[in-house]
Amino acid sequence: MKKILIIFQKEMLDNLRDTRSWMTGLFWALFGPLILGGVIMLVGNTIRDNVEETLVLPVSGAEHAPNLIAFLKQQDVIIEEAPADPEAAVIAGDINVALIIPEDYSEDFSAGETATVQLVFDSTRQSAAVDINRTESLLEGYGSYIGFLRLSLRGVSPAVMRAIQIEEVDTATPQSQALIFLSMLPYFIIFAIFNGASPVIIDGTAGERERGSLEPLLINPLPRGWVAIGKMLSAMPFAIFNLLITLVGFAAIFRLLPVEELLGIQIGLDIGALTAVFLICLPIVILACAIQTWIASFAKTTKEAGTYLPFVGLIPSLPGIALAFLPVKPDLWTMLIPTFGQQILINQFLRSEPISGTNILVSTVLTILLAVVITFVAIKLYEGERIIKG
Repeated sequence: MKKILIIFQKEMLDNLRDTRSWMTGLFWALFGPLILGGVIMLVGNTIRDNVEETLVLPVSGAEHAPNLIAFLKQQDVIIEEAPADPEAAVIAGDINVALIIPEDYSEDFSAGETATVQLVFDSTRQSAAVDINRTESLLEGYGSYIGFLRLSLRGVSPAVMRAIQIEEVDTATPQSQALIFLSMLPYFIIFAIFNGASPVIIDGTAGERERGSLEPLLINPLPRGWVAIGKMLSAMPFAIFNLLITLVGFAAIFRLLPVEELLGIQIGLDIGALTAVFLICLPIVILACAIQTWIASFAKTTKEAGTYLPFVGLIPSLPGIALAFLPVKPDLWTMLIPTFGQQILINQFLRSEPISGTNILVSTVLTILLAVVITFVAIKLYEGERIIKG
């Protein structure tokens, strides 16, 4: 352990002197919080502007439904003449939605039959979603209002239309309502861990090989495996530092940005959640350094190693994005997948959900065992002669 510590100190000193390498890792630590903050600002401003703005509804054939138009105006809707070709205007993005009232509307309406109107919109345009939903809600509200009046005129209680009364019990917490944003955090966290260690490991292996300083180190009278372990351990503080910076960055973003004003919900990361996420991610730090030490040991040049290692960090972090759209239950089998189990646990911590201690134990043990196996493979590569030239 004393000799490994000496190698560790030597590598740490070299890494600290190479400011360009660890500053690159620091950039990736800040990348996630800045990107997420930008997304929240962009989405929040779009939602807020759409909700606060008065709905402008292009209508074709407004003269056929004066009562409907009057109802819409009472709801502070601005009615304007629709383009000659509403569908083309929607496709071109000139308008978000258009209401088309056919000529036979008044006849069907006066006869007490179901009158049909057309709503033209493009459901794939997210920027138009608010206008579409508001227009549909207003039309449904007007339809229900007229239906109740018709029943009342016929001496029928409108209550017969409600065979079932729904009482909503929403169990969502502010954290779970912000799932789309919180689910992105594991991706950036794991990506920052891998990128925090990557520049340091590249320089300590492929970089030293190119500079010719690796061979003199390996001919010292000590097992080469200790050199591999020392180099791997020297990268861990930088990965841990990146992890801390990323978590603090996310906490600062959620605290400094007017999230509640932008999204209508408050996202908070208290010290307990941050500490839990930090501890959950420590096994990933060990695994990341082990994988990257192994890969960098057979890369011939720093350029080659720099080509491989970014993809190494991207692959285990991608499930974090998928979790935002495909929620996975925290079953035991998911904990058997290193990094994936931790990402599910991170989501649970951030959403203030109950967490099984067994899941934490299984995910931690499996990740560390995989890291030990990969470290053993890296040691075997260091013990071979190919380590000199790659």
